[in-house]
Amino acid sequence: MGKSTLFNALLKKQAALAANYPFATVEPNIGVVPVPDERLHKLAEVIKTVESLTDLPPLKPAIVEFVDIAGLVKGAAKGEGLGNKFLAHIREVNLIVQLLRDFGDNEIVREGSVDPKTDYEVVTEELILKDLETVEKIRKAKSQRNKTREEEKRGVVLGKLYQGLDQGKRAKEVLSEIELETIKDLCLLTAKEEIKVFNVSEEDKRLKEEVGESEGLVICAKMEEDLAGFSEQEREDYLRSAGIKETGLEKLIGVAYKKLNLISFLTAGEIEVRAWTISRGTKAPQAAAVIHTDFEKKFIKAKVCDYADFITLGGWKKCTEKGKVRFEGKEYEMREGDIAEFMIGS
Repeated sequence: MGKSTLFNALLKKQAALAANYPFATVEPNIGVVPVPDERLHKLAEVIKTVESLTDLPPLKPAIVEFVDIAGLVKGAAKGEGLGNKFLAHIREVNLIVQLLRDFGDNEIVREGSVDPKTDYEVVTEELILKDLETVEKIRKAKSQRNKTREEEKRGVVLGKLYQGLDQGKRAKEVLSEIELETIKDLCLLTAKEEIKVFNVSEEDKRLKEEVGESEGLVICAKMEEDLAGFSEQEREDYLRSAGIKETGLEKLIGVAYKKLNLISFLTAGEIEVRAWTISRGTKAPQAAAVIHTDFEKKFIKAKVCDYADFITLGGWKKCTEKGKVRFEGKEYEMREGDIAEFMIGS
């Protein structure tokens, strides 16, 4: 309850219909959201100084794509509430954010909503039932012909998964990471990463922040939408007066980024200061390919400096003089916050 309101706040514009009736969202709304990163402004200040620029170079943060999908009700796996269509949309995402109503305004329609715990259990059950249906279809189809050794191994994993799903467990609870990888092509709903977000009233948000919320994030979607309409200065003033370091949305974006096992490496120059998104464990040539696909094939070395050294010493030249610049080869795994330049052959 409040998904489209939260989605609009993420995009800082009215992109999705936020209405007080069930299934206001029919087709999924897609939005590209910048990942908050205070490092970019500090890097830009360094570049402005060392390059004697009049203005800061443009800042380009990393991004996460959010999709606003309609809420699920009990029976969705069997098509209730247009459930089959909505469940198909979920297959295409990498992480599920479950927004759970946790406020008591009776003027806001509750379509099947009871309380956060029950609502979460209902949605999880529907995801499990849909995965069970998927696995059952595949097992029946595969059992009618001779199998290769690889198919037999996959069959064992599917059997273990089916048994677990039938007991009401999610795929992530039943299978190891290696086993999940063998059936990645199935796009199972319960194999995806998940974040629980409790949508509360503004009054409850203050209370719950004081008490602490260990099970998930606490957000007031309406307040976040209001904040999105403020100017940058008004927003900063409000957060400062309220003693808040970051908004609920900024926390959500950050948690989503980490849950997806993503990191950012940074580039800094006159043209732009930018954060590039890669998966943790990505090696230097593949990171270079994020900038341009040809860079992977023509990769020679990566010139790398730690962010803290770059800011403290003031740019590439001084970092080089102090021995803080490294030249890394093809096997180097990029780290969170690496400042990088790639040496590319012709």
